[in-house]
Amino acid sequence: MFYVLLSAVIFGLLEGVTEWLPISSTGHLILLEGVLKLPLSPAALELFEVAIQLGAILAVAVLYRRRLFPPKGAERRAALALWGKVIVATLPAAVIGFWLDEVIDTYLHTPAVIAAALIFYGILFLFSGSWQRRHPVGRSVGELSFWGALGIGCFQALSLVPGTSRSGATMLGGMLLGLSTTAAAEFSFFLGLPTMMGAGALKICKLIAAGYCLTATEWLVLTVGAAVAFFTSLAVIRYLLELVRRHSLLPFGVYRILLGIAITVFCFLK
Repeated sequence: MFYVLLSAVIFGLLEGVTEWLPISSTGHLILLEGVLKLPLSPAALELFEVAIQLGAILAVAVLYRRRLFPPKGAERRAALALWGKVIVATLPAAVIGFWLDEVIDTYLHTPAVIAAALIFYGILFLFSGSWQRRHPVGRSVGELSFWGALGIGCFQALSLVPGTSRSGATMLGGMLLGLSTTAAAEFSFFLGLPTMMGAGALKICKLIAAGYCLTATEWLVLTVGAAVAFFTSLAVIRYLLELVRRHSLLPFGVYRILLGIAITVFCFLK
């Protein structure tokens, strides 16, 4: 039992860190799964991945609760406008993911695809800083139009390819469409709420329809992993905003390329 709970803690920590940094949580989880096996059934393991993602996304709702759920007045109107943009931005990935979920899981969830996506977007990150310096628009989230939100949503749809990184794709899209780096990161956080909750609900419904029931031990493992991912995310989100203010996406680009190479070597030697 100790080994199982310790493994849940480690997976929760990794999810809480990598979900918000634009470095692909999927790529890191693949590396971790190669050395640390959770003794769960395939269905329970799939639910565990959903649980730690939901734990991570809950941190956004807590940190930004006053901005996302203000009680009344002008702040509430601004929040409603923000939610409208978030919903619009969610549509491309929701539509594509609904129809191609099984195809993506079956054919694209491979180390080769993940490594290629890590390296490709890492290279784009290296050039994003110079592009932004040549186009210093730097709009805030409040200045984002609905068409701009839809454009960011199209970038998020690219993250359905494993290894792309949802936060990385949306941050890159936001910057290319004129948002400041900090605003792009914040909108990425907000966009994660309906996106990750919707994806999680879809997987849960599929498992319920298949008649799967968790054991008491599996419930405990899911709870521990989700709690660790939540508290880790609280710290990482604050850290990321400060980091992108100072360094843009350049350090993440270098890291992604190195990780993509590491996954390639790891799979070749396996």
